[in-house]
Amino acid sequence: MKQPIARLSLLSLAIGLTACTTTFQESKIDYKSAGKQQAPTLEVPPDLTQLSTDSRYAVPGGVVSAAAMEANSKAQKPAEGRTATAALGDVRIERNGEQRWLVIKRPADQLWEPVRDFWLENGFIFTTEDRQLGIIETDWAENRAKIPQDVIRKTLGKVFDGLYSTSERDRFRTRLERSADGSTEVYITHRGMQEVYTSAQKDQTIWQPRPSDPELETEFLRRLMVKLGVSQEQADAVAKANTTTAAATGSVRMESANGQPVLQIDEGFDRAWRRVGVALDRTGFTVEDRDRSRGIYFVRYVAPDAKVEPKGFFSKLFSRSPDAAAPVKYQIQVRSEGDKSTVTVLNTQGQPETSANAQRIVRVITDDMK
Repeated sequence: MKQPIARLSLLSLAIGLTACTTTFQESKIDYKSAGKQQAPTLEVPPDLTQLSTDSRYAVPGGVVSAAAMEANSKAQKPAEGRTATAALGDVRIERNGEQRWLVIKRPADQLWEPVRDFWLENGFIFTTEDRQLGIIETDWAENRAKIPQDVIRKTLGKVFDGLYSTSERDRFRTRLERSADGSTEVYITHRGMQEVYTSAQKDQTIWQPRPSDPELETEFLRRLMVKLGVSQEQADAVAKANTTTAAATGSVRMESANGQPVLQIDEGFDRAWRRVGVALDRTGFTVEDRDRSRGIYFVRYVAPDAKVEPKGFFSKLFSRSPDAAAPVKYQIQVRSEGDKSTVTVLNTQGQPETSANAQRIVRVITDDMK
């Protein structure tokens, strides 16, 4: 078990007491990666190649008309079951329930560098960057803006800034997907961890997951819009307008068919595919590949009862014990008929999976989508 944060005699006690009466500045974002490498190079690793143009990034069906792409930047209440849209130039933000994403009329290979630089400029380093898959995942990072700005920190913070820490860590996954019309969809998903006491004496703590924050995801989408050329004022207006209107999402429910766990979604393929992808990102699945034309995500899964030995903060969050169970590979398939979709778990051979792991996977996706 990990010892509580920052206990350094009277100075730490004073810091802790002062922090109890200080309001967090939650409107600010100032991330600092928890990883060791604080100044990563801005060069693209030599093994990264251009995004391929194979069918994995293609949307089934024809090209969407230009008229259908246009949207007023003002808030508009969408018809039930439709997606809310707001656009500026070649960038637009769309919303379906709590899920938001950008649609950018540029090829994915032209967006990789700006998106990568965006996260570096915001204080993050990466644990995953796969240009062919269009996935960037940040290391766990701390939002330093949440640390109370008390008198002691204002006086000594620059010298003893390491004494201050929050009980939360965040990481973000960015996913770029090609559209049939040559534009790119960009998704940003958040995962959070929180340190909590495990005893009444408050002498031991553990890190446990906390809910994803859709508003934090929206804030980074807004900032990315600015990075891509939208003015600060325009991005603020569009993001604000998009948060005041929400398109209705189809209901989801977990069922069983021939002994196999099944997720039923009352939406067509495009929306179901997006919602499943975001759920996989938010819940931390490792997506090794995806084939949109077949409706399949190829994932790795580690059972929750996998044995992991107690370690320090970084190792508990970032690594597994050598004795931990090895990840198992599965296929998550989305199949649709009209405005209804079904999500099932398949094994590596593409056969229906009925194991306890399949039950857990469908349950996790279902719970995140509700």
